[in-house]
Amino acid sequence: MTASILSLSPQHWTDYELLDTGEFEKLERFGPYIMTRPEPQAIWDRSLPVEEWEKRSHAIFRKDPKNPEKGSWNVKGKMPHNWQIGYQKDGMNLKLNLAMSSFKHVGLFPEQACNWDYIYERIQAMPVQKPKVLNLFAYTGAASIAARAAGAEVTHLDAVKQVVTWSRHNMESSGLDGIRWVVEDAMKFVKREAKRGNKYHGIILDPPAYGRGPDGEKWLLDQQINEMLKLCAEILEPEHHFFLLNMYSLSFSALIAKNLVDCSFKNINNAAYGELFLEDSFDKKLPLGIFYRFHS
Repeated sequence: MTASILSLSPQHWTDYELLDTGEFEKLERFGPYIMTRPEPQAIWDRSLPVEEWEKRSHAIFRKDPKNPEKGSWNVKGKMPHNWQIGYQKDGMNLKLNLAMSSFKHVGLFPEQACNWDYIYERIQAMPVQKPKVLNLFAYTGAASIAARAAGAEVTHLDAVKQVVTWSRHNMESSGLDGIRWVVEDAMKFVKREAKRGNKYHGIILDPPAYGRGPDGEKWLLDQQINEMLKLCAEILEPEHHFFLLNMYSLSFSALIAKNLVDCSFKNINNAAYGELFLEDSFDKKLPLGIFYRFHS
């Protein structure tokens, strides 16, 4: 089995733009609004002067010095706390609802658009009526909605009830319905599915570096990802399938993802692995996660 090494970045997304990066921050446009957010991997210089960033930004996130995990937004003018942007490609038409959180996030990871395209294309090409797709650690659900837009029966799982509610809002805004929502610990769910012999034609696995289940269950990526992948291999349909792993941990490389997946799955075909990135207006490439994917 051979695998292609790729670096992927979204193209032609009119509602999103990475304007500049540097000095541990990024300047982004989401629809009509421009934001400054922290970015730990942007260790180089800005291309625009900081005064230009401040002039352009409708909202600037600043960390809380007493709690670096949280912070607050300095909002200018009449920028709303909630707004919506779209993503369209090849028949897929997503409407995604954004909001300013105290964790710097807005409910969307733009680099993931490459994976939405892949999910949509794989389901459309699959010779199965209504393929079953499982999205684990699914966050606000853009990948789930891409799968549903392609005609799949989708199970969306996240441990946080609020983001599942956010995902439902995104589904409804996109003119879709029928996604199965599950608020549960991912490991518990997958173990139960394997025990029951349930199978999925597509599995999307996007785990955080660490997290908590709804009942306080602990998730540690480096300690549990190997077991999770082995369980996913048990519940993936052997004939018609796709699998997509995405990870953000700064300590993990694409080669680690490749080794993990190759040790867990048999008969891998059409594999690719590498980095996801966004390119700013000055041609600087910001790495934003690693992936491994394959399909039958």
